Amino acid sequence: MWCYRGGSISTEPRINDRIRVPEVRLVGPSGEQVGIVPLAKALELAQEYDLDLVEVAASARPPVCKLMDYGKFKYESAMKAREARKNQAHTVIKEMKLRPKIDPHDYDTKKGHVVRFLKQGDKVKITIMFRGREQSRPELGYRLLQRLASDVEDLGFVESNPKQDGRNMIMVLGPHKKKTEAMAEAREAQAARKAEAKANPGRSQNAADGEIADGEIAEGEIAEGETSEAETAEAPAEASAEA
Repeated sequence: MWCYRGGSISTEPRINDRIRVPEVRLVGPSGEQVGIVPLAKALELAQEYDLDLVEVAASARPPVCKLMDYGKFKYESAMKAREARKNQAHTVIKEMKLRPKIDPHDYDTKKGHVVRFLKQGDKVKITIMFRGREQSRPELGYRLLQRLASDVEDLGFVESNPKQDGRNMIMVLGPHKKKTEAMAEAREAQAARKAEAKANPGRSQNAADGEIADGEIAEGEIAEGETSEAETAEAPAEASAEA
């Protein structure tokens, strides 16, 4: 009884002596149509041109084969695939959480994150979190979302309008700039920085490190001097205790 034990199935085309058909439709090195020739004749021509006979259409009758430098062809194909992966854009949805009565300084910091995400070509999910009696004032969250959308309208648009989801209100912002465009601009900026650093070798490392774009704080981190939402909520309680 025959049993398939698995194993990889080669996806590479058959070349030279691995081609086992009586005749092939031959294509020349420059793409010219030679016609249907016996396999032996095709192999003879491949040897004469110092090229490989490569089966490019195995399902055709007879199979189509081309004279080419197979090693060079594989290398160029690998480079093209690598470049395609390099330029491939993945849709990413970032998330930013706010409270209805957020402190102005915290709001500016959160907005900076949203600006950075949109500049990178990412979508941003904005979540307003309601707690306790705040749930009876959904208009506070709606106005905050509208304000944020207005503040970043040059970089993004409202892809999903604000909607209530349990104790939260959610809105999704989409970037005007495509991910591929943002990636290309980022590479150009990086190349420009490298060129500048090469042109100014005496520049101090501290000066180079100081060139951090506005809003380059990682999500979830608190910048020096920033007040977190938890600290903002605790401040009134501490003041009353001291009184």
